[in-house]
Amino acid sequence: MAPRISRRLIEAIVRFDDRARPIAETYRRVGAEAERLGLTRPSYQRIRELVHEARSIRRGPTAGDVLRLALAMKAGNPDELIDSLRAVGVRPLPQWGLASESPRPP
Repeated sequence: MAPRISRRLIEAIVRFDDRARPIAETYRRVGAEAERLGLTRPSYQRIRELVHEARSIRRGPTAGDVLRLALAMKAGNPDELIDSLRAVGVRPLPQWGLASESPRPP
């Protein structure tokens, strides 16, 4: 039986995971964090399972993703900002006044 994974390592998985990078990179970072904390390094397979689980929970963009995007746009064209937000998975709100978006039924 494998040892239980510390809550601190599970938090590290969520913190280190970046969909733009391979899971192997998350595994390396979590392994380094485990060594730093004096904990047992989890197996690659277990890290992979937990990364997939975390990704399924966090399907949409994070608040940080949206904030980084908004800051990158600065005072640019609002339509470009809305298009960029759509690209990362943010659905427009009806009050944005976009004719192409119909409000969702209650």
